[in-house]
Amino acid sequence: MLNKGLRDEEKIRIDNVLKTLQTMVFVPKPLPESEKNDIELPLKDFGLNIETLADYENEELITQLMQLHFDWDQLEQFADFLIEFSKAENYNFEDKALALYQYIQEESKVFSFAINTKIASAKNK
Repeated sequence: MLNKGLRDEEKIRIDNVLKTLQTMVFVPKPLPESEKNDIELPLKDFGLNIETLADYENEELITQLMQLHFDWDQLEQFADFLIEFSKAENYNFEDKALALYQYIQEESKVFSFAINTKIASAKNK
């Protein structure tokens, strides 16, 4: 387990990467190479890239993120990013986002109406 100082540093690092990913705007169109590179750079901080995101099974992705010490809020933000990224042509990460939302709802032991709404929304897509 990480001590408090390292845990705080890790949380700040993860939050910064998530903020970078969330500032990207995705519109339904093919992504040019430059935009793919802009996405892959922050994903590398998580040991991921677009290809590994597509290849990972849901459980593998969850394990990867938990090993990086993601908290529940960070998992939710990453799932939100996956939903937005799925708007880009040829990418469908909605099932991975749904798995993350369900994992949060089950494992956090706290019922969240917001997560429940996101689960329902992801199931309807």
